[in-house]
Amino acid sequence: MRHKGRQRSWDTGPSAPGTALAARQHGVVSIRQLEARLGYSRSAVQREVAAGRLHRLYRGVYAVGHSRISPHGRCLAAVLACGPQALLSHGSAAWLWGMAGYGPEPLAVTTPQPRKPRLPIQLHRSSILTEADRALEENIPVTAVPRTLLDCAGTSRFSKLQRMLERCEELKLFDLGVVEELLERSRGHAGWGRLRRAIGLYEPVPFTRSGFERRFFEAVLGAGLPRPVTNFVEVGFELDVYWPEHRFVVELDTYATHGTIAAFERDRLRDEDLALVGIEMTRVTDVRFHREPGNVLKRVAALLARRRGHEQDV
Repeated sequence: MRHKGRQRSWDTGPSAPGTALAARQHGVVSIRQLEARLGYSRSAVQREVAAGRLHRLYRGVYAVGHSRISPHGRCLAAVLACGPQALLSHGSAAWLWGMAGYGPEPLAVTTPQPRKPRLPIQLHRSSILTEADRALEENIPVTAVPRTLLDCAGTSRFSKLQRMLERCEELKLFDLGVVEELLERSRGHAGWGRLRRAIGLYEPVPFTRSGFERRFFEAVLGAGLPRPVTNFVEVGFELDVYWPEHRFVVELDTYATHGTIAAFERDRLRDEDLALVGIEMTRVTDVRFHREPGNVLKRVAALLARRRGHEQDV
């Protein structure tokens, strides 16, 4: 079907349809683009397929002129096959950003809307995608670097995630503030805890008064727990390790600083004062943490989880 006053790029000569567009898109086009940008009908597209000028890759997605497309072309084809809001994601996005040394396949795509699978594409759905999670790299719609890290954190070994972060830093793609912002709005994502733990290395260590406090703080991050504040003043008391949003505190005790009767009595009164204003506390001694750090962290995690669950019930 031809339109009056309009000449298609393939109307003269043997060139395949959408050649100029395909040249900007790693050799691939979608039927939506052929219809909307070049005025092609579906029957006309089928005639070009029959003539060997379009090669079907997925339903509604074609390679132009030949089917020998590059890895970038395969990535874009997969995105085009999954709808206008789709993004290359997970390991495929990590490859595109240069964070992963392996190839992009199996191809992974994330969409905000439920869609039928497009095998062999690994199709993911996310209802929490925002504009900040979208990017365009090599003219391919892709999850932004922080979101790519979050998705990979949910499916990759921790050691691989650490290497991705290191590579991001080398490529000057890593922005700690943007990653932390993403984590704030993505609680519940499968990769949340692992990425939270992994970026601990890049976060400035807060002020601590002792080696014990520093070791405990680093262990908390290493266990994937939410990041606390240290030596924080609340209702007139300085708290050792504190989660303000949950009003939960861990006090770190050493015999050297709490080894007198007067100090013992002050601590008990302080505990009661904090409880009266709704702050829950547990105490960890340096001796106990040295002997059984794993068990200490498990118990702190359980207490913090219980505290958070209680807040939700209220």
